[in-house]
This record gives sequence, structure tokens and C-alpha cells, in this order.
Amino acid sequence: MSAELAFEARTTLGALQLEVALQVAPGECVALAGPSGAGKSSILRIVAGLLHPREGRVRCAQETWLDTDGGVDLAPDRRRCGYVFQEYALFAHLTAWQNVAFSMRQVPRRARRERALELLERFGMAALCDARPQTLSGGERQRVALARALARTPRVLLLDEPLSALDARTRAAASRELQAILAEVGVPALLVTHDFVEAAALGHRVGVIDGGRVVQEGTAAELAAAPATAFVADFTGAVVLTGAAWRDDGVTRVTLDGGGELTSTDHAEGAVAASIFPWEVTIEPAGEAAHGSTRNRLAAEVVSVTEIGGRVRVGLLTPQPLAAEVTRESLAELGLVPGRRVIASFKATATRITPR
Repeated sequence: MSAELAFEARTTLGALQLEVALQVAPGECVALAGPSGAGKSSILRIVAGLLHPREGRVRCAQETWLDTDGGVDLAPDRRRCGYVFQEYALFAHLTAWQNVAFSMRQVPRRARRERALELLERFGMAALCDARPQTLSGGERQRVALARALARTPRVLLLDEPLSALDARTRAAASRELQAILAEVGVPALLVTHDFVEAAALGHRVGVIDGGRVVQEGTAAELAAAPATAFVADFTGAVVLTGAAWRDDGVTRVTLDGGGELTSTDHAEGAVAASIFPWEVTIEPAGEAAHGSTRNRLAAEVVSVTEIGGRVRVGLLTPQPLAAEVTRESLAELGLVPGRRVIASFKATATRITPR
């Protein structure tokens, strides 16, 4: 029976002070997103019993796996964790089915091949059951690793950067497959990634982790709409501008470091960071008169033009670096090339303010 995963740990990892508490419901995937060295993978290792914290507790399915106060520390093979390692960590000398069967210590030896083939069939890999990992594509290795993780009938699924080993061409399809698998398995899942977009796609909740602590937790939409810190704003893909804020006639005005001024409907005073998502920024020809409800207008120079899928990211030089996303049609219509002078405009309601 599936049950909630409850985790808390405090420990020192080199110069990093890790202090995290999490709860993951049955069938829920919590994605921990943050930069390298933030402590993400260490959390998975503590849950799995591969790393021993100074203080901590791990409970799942009414079982205590770790309680440093009570002297409980179950060995990894007693914790029933399905662990998908970064780069998948498949055994090169074993075939696909043998890699899956390796985790089936609770299954009689004579029944392991049949059970492994059933799992590989579930992932569309039965035809490659006798292939060795080095002959498989990145997406195929991922499926074998997932089948191996599920072979233990896990009570918790742990995924360490599950898409990072894939090339861009296969990552989108693999992400969709992984979403379907997580929904089907129905156990608590804890996923770590350095990519907020990946976390948003796979996690029911996202915890942004920095310096060993979860600095904000919520749905991806909540984090993007109301970042608690400048770090969270930057991590979710917003452009962050720094300055000093004061209240004026019911709104917040921000004098930007280096020059320029912004208006926001958020309340703040003192040293602040203003964040704006590139798709909220409109580019207008230099010298064009203000129109509509847009209150923030900054003179800018185009410094870069980069195509991203069906959109174009335009790097802008204002008193601080800014970026906008436009369509290819707008790019051609406005004649946006490096060196072009323009106006970057965005609404006060789209400008989020956080303390600095």
C-alpha cells in the first residue's frame, strides 16, 4: 500500500549546511530544482540510505527508515526505494532484462526473467531485452532504468536528473513518457533537476533549493507568479533588475541601479529586485509615443537575437541587461538586429518586487 513520504534532515556536506523538511503524498511528484551544489542529490541519497545525516528522520508507509534520535537507520536494501540515477547507472556487462532483474531479490530466481520482460514490455522495450546498455539510445536506457526502479515494487520513487542524459531531440518525448509513468505508479516521487522548466513539467509541486535550503515551495505557476526572492525569480526564468523602492500614490516606484525607473503594483520599500518575464516585455520602435496601459518604458539597444523554438529571445541593453521574447514576424517587422535602438515596455502588474 502506498503512503506518504516524510523527510527531514540537518547535516554538513563540506561547506554546505543542509537543512530540509519535505512531505510527499501518495501519487504526488515533488520536484526539487536548483543549481549544482545546492544539495538536491544529497536529499535523495539520505532517503535511500546512501548518505547518513547528522540529524534526520525518514518515514514511509508507516515504517521508520531513519531516526537519528531513536538510533534507527535501515540499510538501503530494506527501504524499498526505486532509484533512477543520473546517467542511469546501468550495468554494462548485463543485458536490458538482466539489469531489470538485478533488483528482484524478492522474486524467485526462475521467475525473474518473465517479470523483467513484463516490465520492459510496459515501456516498449521487450524487443530489446537482450541488448546491452552501450547499444541503446539515451531514451531507451532511461526506460530500462525506470523498469529496473519499478522492479522492486517501490514505496518511493527517486529520480536524479532523469532527463539530463538525453539529447534535446528525445527529451520532450521522454518527459511525456515519464509524466505518464509517475501518474500510473501512484507512489510518492521525489525528483531533482537543475531545470525549472523540467521541474514544472514533471512536478505537482516544485521546491526551489539553494544553499541547502528550500527557499520557496508551491506549484510552478505560484512560484512564477509570486517569487519570494530574487533568486527564485531568476531561477524561474525572469529577468531581475535591482534598485531602490519607495511608495508613491498607491504604487511602488523603483529607481534602478544605473539609471531608469519602474512602477509596480507590489508593495515594497528599500533595496529590492524587480523581476519581469521576457514574454511580458514588448518591443517598440525608438521614439514611439506611449500608448495603452503600459507604465514601464526603458530606452534600450538590441545586443543579441536568438531563436528558441517558435519564438525569438532578444537581448537588450538598458541600464541593466533585459530580455524580451517576440515572434519571428515581430522580429522582421521591427527590424530587430544588434545595435538597433528600441523601447522596452511592460506593465506595472507584470513587475514583481522582492526584497534584496
